[in-house]
Amino acid sequence: MTNVEFSILLMAMALASYGCRVAGFLAMRFVRITPRIEAALRATPLSVMAGIVAVAAMRGGPAEWVASASVVILMKLTGQDVLSALLGVGIVALARWAGL
Repeated sequence: MTNVEFSILLMAMALASYGCRVAGFLAMRFVRITPRIEAALRATPLSVMAGIVAVAAMRGGPAEWVASASVVILMKLTGQDVLSALLGVGIVALARWAGL
């Protein structure tokens, strides 16, 4: 893939992402927010993150497995999702640096 192809692909993905956000924003003007819809909207970021992590953990090796377990443990102990994610990234970086 050349730089030009990559740039076109990146721009297309950015436009698609922006289009989805705008369409969602406009569509929500016409939707009454019920408790069920609110719960679904609150769960969406976590479900997307879980999908990304699941693929990385399945395709990864020991570094990703240790990081995933560490993130789950830290989330249970502190409830801090951003801190847990940063810990996971740090653990993967350290494990790869160490040769795992």
